[in-house]
Amino acid sequence: MDSVAITDHGNLYGAIEFYKKAKAAGVKPIIGCELYVAKRNHLDKTTNVDDERYHLVVLAKNLTGYKNLVKLVSKAHLDGFYYKPRVDKNLLRQHSDGLIALSACLGGEISQTLLNKGVEAAEKVAYEHQDIFGKGNYFLELQQHPNIEDQNLVNPLILELARRTKIPLVGTQDSHYLKPDDAHAHDVLLAVQTNNRTDDKDRLTMKADDFSLISPKEIYKKFKLINGLTEEELKQATENTRFIADQCNVELELGKFIFPDFDLEPGKTADQMLNELTRLGVHERGLTNNPEIEERRSYELKVIKDKGYAPYFLVVADLLRFAHERKIYTTVRGSTAGSLVAYLAGITNVNPIEFQLPFERFLNPYRPSAPDIDMDFADNRRAEIIEYAKKKYGEDKVAQISTFGTMLARGAVRDVARAMGKSYETGDRIAKLIPFGSQGFPMSVDRAMKIVPELKKVYDTEEEAREILDVAKKLEGTVRHVSVHAAGIVIAPRPLTDYTPIQFDPKGENNKITQYDMNSVGEDGVGLLKLDVLGIRNLAVLENAVRLVKDHHGIDIDIEKIPFNDKKTFKMLADGNTEGVFQLGGSEGMTKYLKELKPTSVDDLNAMVALYRPGPINNINEYIARKHGKSPIKYFHPKAEKFLAKSYGVLVYQDDLIMTALELAGYNWESVDKFRKAVGKKIPAEMAKQHEIFVKGCQTNSDMTQEQTEAIWNLFEPFQGYGFNKAHAACYGRVAYQTAYMKANFPTEYMCAILTAESGDIERVAEIIMECQRMNISVMPPDINESFSSFAVVAEDSKPAIRFGLLSIKNVGENIVKAVIEEREKSGKFVSLEDFIGRVQHKDLNKKSLESLIKCGALDSLGERNTFLYNLEDLLLYAREIQKHKSFGQVSLFGQTEVSLPPLRLREAPALSKWEKVNWEKELLGLFVSEHPMKDYQEKLRLDYKVSNIQEAIKKVGQSVKIGGLITNIKKILTRNNQPMIFSQLEDTNSKVELIVFNDLIQKNPALWQENSIVIVKGRVNEKDGVPKIICQEVTPVATLS
Repeated sequence: MDSVAITDHGNLYGAIEFYKKAKAAGVKPIIGCELYVAKRNHLDKTTNVDDERYHLVVLAKNLTGYKNLVKLVSKAHLDGFYYKPRVDKNLLRQHSDGLIALSACLGGEISQTLLNKGVEAAEKVAYEHQDIFGKGNYFLELQQHPNIEDQNLVNPLILELARRTKIPLVGTQDSHYLKPDDAHAHDVLLAVQTNNRTDDKDRLTMKADDFSLISPKEIYKKFKLINGLTEEELKQATENTRFIADQCNVELELGKFIFPDFDLEPGKTADQMLNELTRLGVHERGLTNNPEIEERRSYELKVIKDKGYAPYFLVVADLLRFAHERKIYTTVRGSTAGSLVAYLAGITNVNPIEFQLPFERFLNPYRPSAPDIDMDFADNRRAEIIEYAKKKYGEDKVAQISTFGTMLARGAVRDVARAMGKSYETGDRIAKLIPFGSQGFPMSVDRAMKIVPELKKVYDTEEEAREILDVAKKLEGTVRHVSVHAAGIVIAPRPLTDYTPIQFDPKGENNKITQYDMNSVGEDGVGLLKLDVLGIRNLAVLENAVRLVKDHHGIDIDIEKIPFNDKKTFKMLADGNTEGVFQLGGSEGMTKYLKELKPTSVDDLNAMVALYRPGPINNINEYIARKHGKSPIKYFHPKAEKFLAKSYGVLVYQDDLIMTALELAGYNWESVDKFRKAVGKKIPAEMAKQHEIFVKGCQTNSDMTQEQTEAIWNLFEPFQGYGFNKAHAACYGRVAYQTAYMKANFPTEYMCAILTAESGDIERVAEIIMECQRMNISVMPPDINESFSSFAVVAEDSKPAIRFGLLSIKNVGENIVKAVIEEREKSGKFVSLEDFIGRVQHKDLNKKSLESLIKCGALDSLGERNTFLYNLEDLLLYAREIQKHKSFGQVSLFGQTEVSLPPLRLREAPALSKWEKVNWEKELLGLFVSEHPMKDYQEKLRLDYKVSNIQEAIKKVGQSVKIGGLITNIKKILTRNNQPMIFSQLEDTNSKVELIVFNDLIQKNPALWQENSIVIVKGRVNEKDGVPKIICQEVTPVATLS
């Protein structure tokens, strides 16, 4: 087989990857698509009329045809999408140049017309198609799937149509998988994709026939069995496959960098502008009259000029200039900070000279491809950056990049088990035996069976498990869905559809994305400039915290010019108070090491960011010991002091390995990149090759013995696959320090900013509130006179505190919150409930919203909750009366018009219990705020029942534990065996965990399983995808709150 075509349904997702791989294999790639053709206009979208469409296969003959195909697919998605992406015949006429069309399968208009209306009607369709694409560019497609009844019916009719019209035949095989024994796995995949089971009836399936990729010889043999097919027609159908393949000769120019049209100043080149920009940066950064800076700047500019990358730097610098002018907080990732040009151009705020960051790690004369300049922005303002790019370069020239979610080993096992009708427990048990992979190294079923003997035993001894795993092996790695890349955008000099098909974000947002992924759309593919524009929540936290400090203290903080030697900051970190600190918080392990390290410089933080990961983590203790003089500072070779002095001679970064190879083993920047990739990707063959080169190089260039060299090589082992880029650590270490500085020096404002950023995650909010309590910062329920839309800093007994926002209240929408705040800012605080109702006249202040405001405590400053709730109907009636009289200009609460309403009189009601109040808070705010109901029971449970707190217990995966807490969020289901099962939350004052309760335990005490019950639970800690759960084995009631 010397030619092969790709004709995915309605898309070109795989076209570039297919093209490159086919070329590499010496096979001619034919790029095509099985289009969906609307029965009417592609813009028509009438229910029960336009939800049916035909199939039509089109193949690109040349570059013009390929570009037309890209435009057709794009228009189908952007304009014609209705259940499927659709074109129509008018679009086909407009973009038919360079295309060959085939009449398609049973879903084609020809087959459907033949089956439903006869040959004469089909003649008109065939001539119309031929007219659209031109004589010689349209073929009647003949397929042979003898087990499909309609195929057997339509084939003789296609032959008759071909004889009547003289339109040539072409023989094809509808191929959806590679080999016949893939049929079962493909059927399971269809069941997974359609959320069915393989034993379901009336589902999408192709198991009735063979849809594999078969050889020409096999096709010829199958076609000889077609009823009524003559030898001459068989010869024509087979020879036309060669004719079409010979006609299709698309040659794509890949691997060439295509820059957007950046506006250059008249008479200046991009290199001249970059030179001027960096000269200005030298002055603004206070680096004038520094020979080292000028020498490095000139060297970098020459490399950039020789590579032709100046426009790239200018585009990125312009985006960051916009961000800085708008006070959008930024940083960069990866090796970008190794560039002095990037520092002087305002791309990064990390000075590479200060941190000994080599430019060549980012870009060097030998590097065959452009470096990635990965940018981070405050996540709540990332959209502004993308909108700016669209405004500057054109809406049709900027889009986000797609990415494809694939089936990984664990997920594949669970999906396959479900689709094949196996029990949840079976799929879950097998999946849990498969270890997680690591970044860049996904775990496979085969690899897991090699390293987990228990999994291999299950495979060998359990037929059901073997069946699941065999299918999972075939499906792992297959694409499951398309989504939007978290960071990637492309900017083109001409409309994007000149380079890539585009579509809307599958989530339904009006957001265009490329159909080609990062690898296909960028320099290694069609060549567009791709930029990594990632939203980082901690940058939004910093930005908000700085604003709050300005609002409450009148202090202007330039986060890039804060002192980076603040003792208060380093003491806080040394004390282990790291919750909410970027990169350094949220992990007990990291906190433990920071307390031992007692950091005194940003270099220490950079090192911790790099070391706290699998492999390098083993070097942390030695780093700490050397810092504090408990272990001598030594270097494995005198040359190593040059680049390891700041880390006390300890290997910390991937760059340390690179510098070792350069300085000791005689590598240059071209050969060391192969060394870096071998170590970084753990490629065994390449590792063995580099090992030999390294050992010989050290012996030749540094007069080392074999034993000395092997000792150094062994130091590299922990970094295989886990080495951290030094420039990346410097960037993230800087942000880590900035967040720590704000927490240490402006704690209330910083914690308020975190609560605002995390407001959509109730569990995270609860964790931050606990940290606030530890810091003696009060976090109070919402209040109508103090709260704003989100969390706010307020004064409580002359001390700063944090108040919940009004938008956090369930059933209280944005409109009513805006009306409350505007009225309060206009006329002052509300002095009574009567005052509040009279002044806030808004249609959204209805029974549900007013009840929610009352129950959560937002109106507590105006009176007692239960009294208000008891009089709710009267309050609403009073509000309507005010509105009615106001509309006629008859009333003022202050008696300034002709008629005054009588004062509001409320009937007395019994006061609420403490439990009722906090339970309402939980209902409407999502968590207990003023007080946790377990507070009065926690100590009793610990002393009387010897329970562990939940936070500690859930770490003991696979072990039995005893915990106590409050039952919340009960969810009852029926299993496939029609047995009841309960999923519930159990929480104490500090944490919560999901309980899984099976029927035998439920039946022992059904009445126990009610919300608000305090119980003791004995059970086993289970973990699914990193989330701990408790499988309940015994439950003891303690109390019921009411």
